[in-house]
Amino acid sequence: MTADGDRALTRGHFDHVVRATTRWSDNDMYGHLNNAVYYELFDSAINGWLITGAGVDVMALPELGVVAESGCRFFRELEYPHALDVGVRVERLGRSSITYALGLFAADAEEVAALGHWVHVYIDRTSRSSVPIPAAVRELLERAVEDRG
Repeated sequence: MTADGDRALTRGHFDHVVRATTRWSDNDMYGHLNNAVYYELFDSAINGWLITGAGVDVMALPELGVVAESGCRFFRELEYPHALDVGVRVERLGRSSITYALGLFAADAEEVAALGHWVHVYIDRTSRSSVPIPAAVRELLERAVEDRG
């Protein structure tokens, strides 16, 4: 998408949306969420979806989903004490990697406040070599893409 198109994203553009709450310690000295908090919210939304949606224990899988790339574009300030919604969308599903788009929304707003991207690459827990995406994870993400039509 273009920068203008990114700003037009709504919750409806995402495959999975989860509610998150902010904490007092999430604010920085300027009174808005610290940039690192955005990444924590993205990580929690992705892994929570994989755990509950695919029914896997990501800590017990023989494969590890490691973050190979991440980034975030900030459009609007967010702050404590407000609930937020985090949207997760599968952008690309490869053999061993997944690219996600992540939208962060104030709970009472339709406009995206931040747009992140995240690339998980699956590796063998022991050898650290690239491996295919675990079957249960792939099934969940393929269903999400199919449901989007």
